[in-house]
Amino acid sequence: MKHPLHAPRLRLAARQRFGWRTLRPHQLTAMRAVMRRRDALVVLPTGAGKSAVYQIPATLLRGPTVVISPLLALQQDQISALNDRGHPDLRAVRVSSAETPNQQAAALEDIRQGRARFLFITPEQLSSPDRLAEVRALRPALVAVDEAHCISAWGHDFRPDYLALGHLIRGLGRPPVVALTATASPPVRDDILDRLGLDDPEIIISGLDRPNLFLEVAHCPTEEYRWRRLVALLESEQRPGIIYAPTRRAAEELAGRLDAAGFPAEFYHGGMPAGARETLHERFLDDQVPIMVATSAFGMGIDKPNIRWVAHVALPDSPDSYLQEIGRAGRDGEPARALLLWRAEDIGLQRFFTGGLPDAKELTELAALLATGPTTRTALREQTGLSARKLGQLLALLEQVGACTRRGTKLSVGRYAPAPADAARAAVAEAERQQAVQRSRTDMMRAFAETRACRGQTLLAYFGEHMSTVCEHCDSCHAGSSSAETIADGPFPVHSTVRHAEWGAGMVLGYEEDRMTVLFDDVGYKTLSVPVVSEQGLLAVEAG
Repeated sequence: MKHPLHAPRLRLAARQRFGWRTLRPHQLTAMRAVMRRRDALVVLPTGAGKSAVYQIPATLLRGPTVVISPLLALQQDQISALNDRGHPDLRAVRVSSAETPNQQAAALEDIRQGRARFLFITPEQLSSPDRLAEVRALRPALVAVDEAHCISAWGHDFRPDYLALGHLIRGLGRPPVVALTATASPPVRDDILDRLGLDDPEIIISGLDRPNLFLEVAHCPTEEYRWRRLVALLESEQRPGIIYAPTRRAAEELAGRLDAAGFPAEFYHGGMPAGARETLHERFLDDQVPIMVATSAFGMGIDKPNIRWVAHVALPDSPDSYLQEIGRAGRDGEPARALLLWRAEDIGLQRFFTGGLPDAKELTELAALLATGPTTRTALREQTGLSARKLGQLLALLEQVGACTRRGTKLSVGRYAPAPADAARAAVAEAERQQAVQRSRTDMMRAFAETRACRGQTLLAYFGEHMSTVCEHCDSCHAGSSSAETIADGPFPVHSTVRHAEWGAGMVLGYEEDRMTVLFDDVGYKTLSVPVVSEQGLLAVEAG
């Protein structure tokens, strides 16, 4: 059933409350899904107006909108942007660790009395049974999950409370959910849909290509060469800019070396005190930090339009991370630059970060505790001595193999759950599968770095998008090494399901020259030769 009246109402609300004369087609499609009370997954590139997808419909819905967002700085930016408009329908409040108990109570009262429409909150707050009950009593009309890739085991944050978010939303009475992210590869999208329990969602994925962003990669035979290429960038480009370093120590040392060389720089990483990070974040937004050297902890929520370049001084762990991080440049639509300076040694560092497998004994003991009866994460932490992060990861694995179920904030095992030892073995096997996929993501990042073909096509193929012509905004295109001819149709349709005798089932993501990219469920991404696949019959269409 169509609802043609939604579009005029949405356009009117956008004009009256936000001053926007037009809405982009993908925004309007997502907003109409929200107005129909339908779940939605919205994947839009940086700067494409994701926040508007929930903000405009929220002013037309009966009841408040709960916005679940991972970072306080990101929340504060969005709250300020709403409140600065001075419209009563756009007032936003927050409940977080940054507010006193009295301030938290006042925020909830403002929502109850209709003095505010948006409640910003973190998953950690909702994990408290009392807080969950308070927010449920507000009868929210919509839940917006910002930076939704954080809910995925393949995301960039992997916070335990994000993994439980689907259960927490059900605890709110299961209002409609709109999940928003700037980049989500097929396994991340599947994970978001599964973990949030989205019901027959509208899936809106807009083109991720950023024509104003020039993609450039340089292989660096030595560290000194990498330094010289970085200096050349700093001498030729305007500021501000961001340099992503692989470790906290590397960020600190590089910032010091840049300062000594006459390039004013600051460093930022997750090991710094929260207050120091917040101050740096604000100074960067206020153009007081011309060069920020940071780990991947910096960037989510950096809504700064004039970042002229983003440089990586090591190979990122995946194209997912890379696209997120370079997306912070050129949000004003003006030309910007993304420079990746990599060495083969970077691969070993990413392998180290992947970590080892979980301890089977700890998994067995945890599964046994769950089998004793309903419990809570707080009680499990006290009994096991595990950190919140590690406990969350182990519980997620046990849940994936059917050895843990959640009802609100209570954890238990189902009637047909495997025995603790069997559950541990299955969980370790699942962890091995996840590590194989993660290693394949790093392999795809290296393939992107090494290719002489169009980088835009290569990057978008990873995300399951097909670019019919070369991008013309990468170093390969400018050097003339990328071909203007691409394979539109290979031996199997894009997005079809195929099966390999050894690797199992997979999805065809795209073709590039004489190669094809397939995402296999059990082993991750593989790049295969199209002639070899055809000649040897390596793949077959998956039945059903």
